[in-house]
Order: sequence, then structure tokens, then C-alpha cells
Amino acid sequence: MSAASLASGPATNSTRISLLRRIFSFPTLIACLLAVLAVLTVRDRFDDPDLWLHLKTGQLIWTTHTIPTTDLFSWTTQHHPTLPHEWLAQTLIYAAYRLGGYFGLMLWLCLASSAILIAGYGLCWLCSGNAKVSFVGALAVWFFATIGLSIRPQMIGYLLLIAELALLHLGRTRNPRWFFALPPLFALWVNCHGSFSLGLLLAFILLITAYIDIDNYLLLSTPWEPRRRRALALALEGSLLALLLNPVGLRLILYPFHALGGMTLAASAVSEWQPLQLSDIRALALLAVLASIVLLVIVRRSQLFLHELLFLAAATWLAASHRRLLFVFGILAAPILCRLLANTWETWDPEHDRPTPNAVLITIALLVCWLAFPSPANLAAQVAAGSPVAAVDFIHAHHLSGPMLNDWPDGGYLVWAAPDHLVFIDGRGDPFDQTGITQQFGDWATLRTDPRILLDKYGIAFCLLDRGSPMTFVLPLMPGWQLVYSDSQSVIFTHN
Repeated sequence: MSAASLASGPATNSTRISLLRRIFSFPTLIACLLAVLAVLTVRDRFDDPDLWLHLKTGQLIWTTHTIPTTDLFSWTTQHHPTLPHEWLAQTLIYAAYRLGGYFGLMLWLCLASSAILIAGYGLCWLCSGNAKVSFVGALAVWFFATIGLSIRPQMIGYLLLIAELALLHLGRTRNPRWFFALPPLFALWVNCHGSFSLGLLLAFILLITAYIDIDNYLLLSTPWEPRRRRALALALEGSLLALLLNPVGLRLILYPFHALGGMTLAASAVSEWQPLQLSDIRALALLAVLASIVLLVIVRRSQLFLHELLFLAAATWLAASHRRLLFVFGILAAPILCRLLANTWETWDPEHDRPTPNAVLITIALLVCWLAFPSPANLAAQVAAGSPVAAVDFIHAHHLSGPMLNDWPDGGYLVWAAPDHLVFIDGRGDPFDQTGITQQFGDWATLRTDPRILLDKYGIAFCLLDRGSPMTFVLPLMPGWQLVYSDSQSVIFTHN
């Protein structure tokens, strides 16, 4: 045997051992445990009411190679202009369906949820330097994210939010060249979800605090060196220009500010857009996180960075205004909490890691993910339990025709499953608010007006309603209307 081979043999073995130690390390184990947590959380969340509109829009973009700018799904809005503000994310959702049907969509949800939790863990580790404490931060991200883990474009938006926070931290504490990854990030983000507007706000907050000098008992802000400030300013200028790389232009950039500034009537009636109530357990958790941060700053004599304080204030205001934005609170608060807790627990030491037990637990975690993944029958049952599947089958089988009136929560599924029957209303607020349909439907459904007015005005031929709708008790009393279908979820009335 040659001297060269003798020399390379031990080195090769050492490299293999080092690689195995990295693969079967404690952080890898944490990532797998977070994936298990994600799968167990979302396995029963397949049938989100908004899924079907996103899926149908993605299908339209995929098959026609055009992005719709008018309403093509309802007959009441008369092709009213719409804004395709999530077109890229919707196309990616449809791509998952095209590759694997319901299985592909569920896989998309599991991967996206896992990615958010694992990325949140990585961000907390980056900010705190403690891989063990960061697991607590990842659990905080998970707990607040349970308000919105679903097959929606926001999943991509919040994953990009975590990526932005990591870039801002790296550019602030390490090399300012990390800031120049922001423009391509925003070019992608603006076409996926309106949360890019929050990302811009956070970046501008960081830039402003880079000029402020504060150093007292509780708060710290140190002015940056000019080179680092210039890098962030240039990156933000590039990000603003990158936002214009969208199919609509300035209107799409302004849309999130318009949406938050004035809720549509439909959105204002949805629980996730309601202000946060103290009866919600997540509200108590939010107060507990804020109280923990304050106590850690006071008792441990730690200092809170000024930009962290402003991030927390923005996140708390958003979550208090709209329950669904608790998702954002968890992402912004967790790294701050972990940084303050960094010295309370010894950090992970790679030299004292135990690859063999880690490998066993990683294998078990992956097996649990595989076993917990819902079967095709389970996914179909979830859809049947949350959407008017049997009622749509009845409509097709009996060839019901003419203008249809439907409850708005079912509109999304009808757009997807019954494209030949344009809907009266669906979950999109803008086109129906702007044409007055939301107000008219609300008055009709809650009996604030004579129900005959709307039915006669639009010449309704049949109604597909939720079983619990008040109109299910009124229509049988009206001349010419008869019940032709009923199940535990939906009813159908036709007009003679």
C-alpha cells in the first residue's frame, strides 16, 4: 500500500464521521421534531374555504398563461376588475395539485408548515446563538401560527418574512453585503403575498434606528458605521424598484395598504379579521410573551434594542387589530425572546453531541410524519365534511340550470367544482363590495329586506344554502319555492 493511500485513509474516515455527526446532530433532530409537530397540526386542516379560489385561479393562470384582471367566476359582478395580488403563490399551489391531486396539496401544506417552523428555529438560533433555547422560540412561532396554517399564499409570504429577518440580522451584525439579497427577495414576495408591505416597514424601521444613539437601563440603539447604513439604504432603494416587477404595477404595491386601511364587508364579518379578544387563549399567550420580555429586561438587566421594541409594537398592534396576524406576532417576537433567554440554558456543543441516539430519534420522527400523513380517503372525507360536495353532485346529476344563489362561504368550492355554474358571491371581498353585491346579499341572508326583492331582481332559479342559514326556514314559505335536496350540510331550493 502506498504512503499516499495510508495518509488519505484516516482523513477520509474522519470526514465521513464528521459528516455523519452533522447529519445526525441535535439541530437536525430539532428540525425533524418540528416537522412532526407541523404534520400533526395540519393533517386535519385540508379543506380551507379559501383554498378553492386560489386553486382555481392558479389553474386558470397555468392553462391560459395569462393572469386574470377581471372577475371570471361570478355572474353578478359582470367581469368587474380584480387585482391578482397573489398570482404566483396561487400558481405554485395549483402546481402541487397538478403533480399529485389532493395528496400534492397536502404535501405542499406539510412542507410549507414545516419550513416555517424550521426557519423560525433557525432565525431564533441566529439571533440568540443558543440552539437549545431556540427550540422554545420555534414552539412560540408554532403556537401563534396555528391561527393560519392552511393552504394559502400567506404561507409563502410568512416564510419570506422569516428570510428577510435573517438577512437584516446578518447584514446588521456581520457583513452588510447580506442586505443586497433583499431586492430579489422583494421581487418574489410582491407577487406572492401582501405581507411584503410589512417587510418594507420593518426594513425602514431598522434603517431609521441605525442613526439613533440610545444607551440607558432598558433600551439600546447604537449608530451604525456609514458603510453599513449606505448598504441598507441602497438595498431598500433596490427593493422598492424590485416591487415594480409585477404584472399590475403600482396598484399591486398599494393593495395591502388599501386592504388593511379599509376592510371589505365580507372580510370584516370573518372571525380571523376580527380584533383579538381576551377570551382567545392566544391573546393570553401574547400577553405572557410580552410580560416575559419585560421581566427579562428588568430582572436580568438586559437591554432591548430599539428596533426590537418597534418590531414588537408593530406586531402587537397588528395582532390586536386582526386575529389572523397573530401569525406575524409569533415570527417577530420569538427571536427577541430567545435572545433575552440565551444565557439561561447552556448552548449546544457539537463536540459533546450524541449522533447515535439522535439518529434513532430522527428515524422515529420521520416515521411518525409518514404515518400521520392523511390518506386520500381521509382528504376526500375532509372536503366532503367542509364543502357542499354531495350538493354539487346533485346539481350536476339533475342538470339544474339558470342563475344560482349560494352562500358566500361555499362560493370558493363552487368556483372549483362547478365551473359551469357561475356563483352569486364568494370569499373575495373587493369585486362584490365595489358592485354592491355584498351588501345586498347580507341584507337578504339576514332578512333585513324582503327576500323576494333580491330573488326577483336577479331572476334566481335555484338556491344552494348552508343547512343553518336563516333563509332555509323562509324559502319553503314563499310561493313557487320548493326543497329538492337536503343533507347534513347543504340544502337546495328551486323556483317553479
